Amino acid sequence: MAKLWAIIKREYLERVRSKWFLIGTFLGPVFFGAIIIVPAYIASKSKAGTEINNTVILDVTQTGFGNRLAAVISGGPAGKPAAAKPATTGAHPSVRVIPPAALPAAESTATHEVMILTHTGYLVVDGRTIEGESVRYAGRSATSIPDMERLRSAVKEAVLATRLEKAGINASQTRDITFIPLNYSAERITEKGRGGSGIASVMFGFAIGFLLYMTIILYGQTVMSGVLEEKTNRVAEVVMSSVPTNTLLSGKVLGVAAVALTQQILWVLTTILMFKLRAPIMSKLGASASPFAFPSISPTAAVLLFLFFLLGFVFYASLYAAVGSSVNSEQEAKQAMTPVLLFIITTAVFIQPVLLNPTGTMARVLSLLPFSSPIIMPIRMAVTAVPPWELGVSLVVLVLACFGAMWVASRIYRIGLLMYGKKPSFRELGRWITYSG
Repeated sequence: MAKLWAIIKREYLERVRSKWFLIGTFLGPVFFGAIIIVPAYIASKSKAGTEINNTVILDVTQTGFGNRLAAVISGGPAGKPAAAKPATTGAHPSVRVIPPAALPAAESTATHEVMILTHTGYLVVDGRTIEGESVRYAGRSATSIPDMERLRSAVKEAVLATRLEKAGINASQTRDITFIPLNYSAERITEKGRGGSGIASVMFGFAIGFLLYMTIILYGQTVMSGVLEEKTNRVAEVVMSSVPTNTLLSGKVLGVAAVALTQQILWVLTTILMFKLRAPIMSKLGASASPFAFPSISPTAAVLLFLFFLLGFVFYASLYAAVGSSVNSEQEAKQAMTPVLLFIITTAVFIQPVLLNPTGTMARVLSLLPFSSPIIMPIRMAVTAVPPWELGVSLVVLVLACFGAMWVASRIYRIGLLMYGKKPSFRELGRWITYSG
């Protein structure tokens, strides 16, 4: 045990004191702060611009629908077509009433006007538009999501006003009838009671899955590179003369796991602080920030998250260590680690489907498989209540998989560190595993 602790301490201190660890730990909060504040700031400023008012409406309906639509786009009421006037000053959509046969020529003219910057675009409305089936826009704002949403809402409001007018309802009241500023919120309820915002839980679950995914990839490769470096520098030959290979492997894996956990804790604490400071910072920038509350995490859930992180890292780091000890160069290592990467990447592909349906059969199966449970099960725990028996089975399977991975890796490790020359074949790796000497 003393030798194991000494190896863990050495691996931990050697990496924590490195400048790259300090740089990565510092840049992490900067990155998280940027993705928390900058997108929210841009979103608060990304509103539909006044350029959309300079749109030409090609009205093929010949019913005055284009005038009504122009009034709505300009911010006015969806009143009677003949009386429709923009409610705001400045540029507003112009309406051209044309027969259906003249539409191709009218579109050609409007396209030329957009090209020479006379107008920003044109909107074609016809009988299918009045029926609420389709409308067509072409112009410079086609890639602007706020502008397209504004046009879409305006068309829906104008169509609804037309329908209400046909039903005999006063057209001047249609805006009051149809305008519903609904603020929709969703709260999660579990067997333990209210569980906070559903959207916040999904975001939290995705963050957990992403952090575990990145940690396993980055620090798993760190273990592989460390083993390969010791092998090429012949350091392992000296160390193995006084320390058993399984102790050496366990100390290396646990030491790097402690480094990864330290960095993750610092990143999580900094992220929470950034979320708390987001509203004041956004206020100083002249923008508003929507409220965000972190889901509550019980001590039991925190312990389970820690166990899944530790066991998942041990499982994958053992495989990476086996890869590093069986090759002789970085080029060979990149090729040999492909099977391990495929397991991790395959798991990452299923993160979004699991978030959409955390209680489905696929999510339950993936949370029991050892190569995916370290990422999938924490995500399910964040977004839904997982039955205790599933948690127990998942942990037991993962523990057994860790012992199996460590056993296989230690047997490859003890022979591979002392083998130089060509890359071993799968048959040779099998002999290394079964070798009992």
